Amino acid sequence: MTRGTRGGRWTAAATVTLLLAAAGGHAAFAPPGARAASAQDVPAVLPGTASVATAAERYGWGTPLAGASDEFGYGAPTAPAQPDPAKWEQAGDEDGCWPGNGGLGGRRCAENSEVVGGVLRQVGEPSGDTGWLAARSGQRYGRWEARVRSSEAGPEGQEVTERYQPLLILWPDSERWPQDGEYDYLENDTPGGDCARAYLHYPHDEDVPAQQEGAATCGIDMTRWHTVAIEWTPDHVRGYLDAEQTYSFSGGAGEVRRCIQCATSMHQTIQLDSTLADHGTPVRGAVYEVDWVRTYALD
Repeated sequence: MTRGTRGGRWTAAATVTLLLAAAGGHAAFAPPGARAASAQDVPAVLPGTASVATAAERYGWGTPLAGASDEFGYGAPTAPAQPDPAKWEQAGDEDGCWPGNGGLGGRRCAENSEVVGGVLRQVGEPSGDTGWLAARSGQRYGRWEARVRSSEAGPEGQEVTERYQPLLILWPDSERWPQDGEYDYLENDTPGGDCARAYLHYPHDEDVPAQQEGAATCGIDMTRWHTVAIEWTPDHVRGYLDAEQTYSFSGGAGEVRRCIQCATSMHQTIQLDSTLADHGTPVRGAVYEVDWVRTYALD
């Protein structure tokens, strides 16, 4: 599963419609204390007081695929649980951790992804140790949606040079990147920011600069619950925030890349990544929570 370098930033052009809309959320949570040493150290989640609109409901996506979805309806606040091993691969070799994103300073560790009180919680520590999950099931084309929120953890004014990035990714089952594409339908440069960003990578040759498209929906509070979704069909890749379409990409094939929707079979990953230059680089701790993640087949 995904251990290697993930892509760069927005560089190329495609047929694109950007529909940028501000959208609200519900149930803000108080920032954690000065340091999140592990998932258990973070205060218990408070359930949302109202539901957030979903693209699945608005557009009639039907019933989620049970084997590829998770409501995280387990893991008591006083007894956190590991994510369902039948559905998720955790980070970690013998010592419970893997090297981080692209082999940079932090690590991906199993203990940093736990289900607490019915919510998946990934904790990014100031050391760079953080959480990572990859779904065991993949498919070509479909729809994915998750309800998420995130927050930084640490005293205001703490001097840091790096911050964590909450992500929802469709990663190629082949593990061939960038040749088989990548859809980061949530990739924020800081937890709890005021924008929901996406970066969609074309399937492209590995010896050329990153070929991708980007979109941002700003004027929102990502410390509150929001639903983020992606629809991938033979004709397009579209994104949604709180049931509102926020971008649509199609085509864009060229000499060094295939069309943006021409990726191979993908699976969901949930990541709280750092880009530390080395393990001694300070990073502000973070908490990333996922209430549920749902996968749908195309009609």
